[in-house]
Amino acid sequence: MCRNITELRGLEPAATTEEIEAAARQYVRKVTGVTRPNPLVAEVMEAAALEVAAITDRLLRTVPPRRNPPKTVPPLRRPEVRARLGLS
Repeated sequence: MCRNITELRGLEPAATTEEIEAAARQYVRKVTGVTRPNPLVAEVMEAAALEVAAITDRLLRTVPPRRNPPKTVPPLRRPEVRARLGLS
């Protein structure tokens, strides 16, 4: 497993669509090895990321709850990351 993909199961509050899609995009970038795609490739990668996000959302709703929350805070919940991305 990619060490940089954040665990989303067991978050309180539950993972948001935004967090699930961000993790899916990160996964697609990792498996393709493409970090700065040209416009055509970017469109294909975004479609794939949205498919992965939909599957991830279904998976997170289906698996049993965790006893303990994940050890790390997802990037989109960190103030410094949100500020850097202009999401504050």
